[in-house]
Amino acid sequence: MTWFYCKGCLKKQQRINELEEEVRLLKSRLHRQERTIKEGVFGSSTPSSKIPVKENADSDDKARRGGAKEGHKGHGRRSFSQEEVNCFEDVIAPEVCSDCGEILESKGVREREVLDCRPVEIKKIIYRIERKRCPRCGKTVQGRPAGVLPKSKYGNGLLAHVAVEHCQHGVTLGRLEEQTGVGIGSIVDALHQLSRRFKGVSDKIVKLYRKESVKHADETGWRNDGENGYGWLFCTKRTSVFRFRKTRSSAVVREVLGEKKLPGVLVVDRYGGYNRAQCKIQYCYAHLLREVEDLEKNFPENKEVMNFAERFKPLLSSAISLRGLKLTKREFRLQAARIKRDIISAVNHSASHPGIQRIQDIFREKVERLYHWARDPTIPADNNLAERELRPLVISRKMSFGSQSEEGAKTREILMTVIRTLKKRTSDPYAALKECLDKLVGTPDADLFELLFGHHTNSPRH
Repeated sequence: MTWFYCKGCLKKQQRINELEEEVRLLKSRLHRQERTIKEGVFGSSTPSSKIPVKENADSDDKARRGGAKEGHKGHGRRSFSQEEVNCFEDVIAPEVCSDCGEILESKGVREREVLDCRPVEIKKIIYRIERKRCPRCGKTVQGRPAGVLPKSKYGNGLLAHVAVEHCQHGVTLGRLEEQTGVGIGSIVDALHQLSRRFKGVSDKIVKLYRKESVKHADETGWRNDGENGYGWLFCTKRTSVFRFRKTRSSAVVREVLGEKKLPGVLVVDRYGGYNRAQCKIQYCYAHLLREVEDLEKNFPENKEVMNFAERFKPLLSSAISLRGLKLTKREFRLQAARIKRDIISAVNHSASHPGIQRIQDIFREKVERLYHWARDPTIPADNNLAERELRPLVISRKMSFGSQSEEGAKTREILMTVIRTLKKRTSDPYAALKECLDKLVGTPDADLFELLFGHHTNSPRH
């Protein structure tokens, strides 16, 4: 059978197809530009500070009642206990009435509780060190100041204050110079000396991190001496390990995790640098949820995409929030099994859109890295712990623009590792660090790790 066609009609149809494809591409480009204007250059991953225009709160958020929720235990102002009071001050009332001049009668005493503070007080001390000589052997003996390390210009209280304020609270060196009257160069030198003392402690914290059953890791940009690099965080509820390197390669992961098989699970995003970690890996569902949301935003008119997002997003959100519910182990396993079953069903459902297929392939090909949360309530389905703990470092980067030298980056990573871990194990890292330095004065050969964590190794701080 012979087919005949009109060459003019074919040419018109080809032109129609070309124009339809051009319209589709222009719509896609216009949609990307609108998202860039609205969300920034990185889409949903754009930091909040870089979003060009932030939307106003929707009507539901405006109508939501603020304040504490019903049943929530408050953390408001409470009365002082007798042990907490630093001093009592008597405030004397006038003897006569200011209006009529009559002598006033006593009506007892009313107590008023007030919190007050004073600026950082720097004490300049001259120690008069007594020296003695043994008449038999001729040995000279002298006293030792209790709160000062050998050959140190600064007392242990000042060293602990500067280290904690800078490495825990992110106070800049310039601000510390204003507080203490000590020059930035001298502060930096003191921090360098302190970090050299605590290097062994940092190494032991790395070993503690490796033994934990649930580990987290994340990284962010960090400049060193004007060159781009990365700040790495490896953390658990009890430990924090920092590394500052020029590279984002898996070499940093191997440096911290080692080459031997480790117990537990490492919770991370899908960055390939963690692939060689010698332990099980759990992918962060929050990042996967963001990818589904991006897919939904990129193809708002595609019915298949919208149906997939409507079904899949609640499953990922349920997996993330499941640990926050007050469930028994049996209830947790039942709900986790149901959510996992529904996720598997969604990813095995036939799809024609390449964006949906890409997300489905992640769940099909990386099954061993996606469902650890479902068998153990202690394993989270998100990497929120690391991301929240990494945020102060991001703020420090914006304020200081990174480190000024390799030695500065090394000092920061050692002191941040020690102090952030100490913060998780005691309510007052300043007091713990000062106590450790004071004990070191009398026993120079003491184990610094035991001095710092000997009384804080059994239970994490909540």
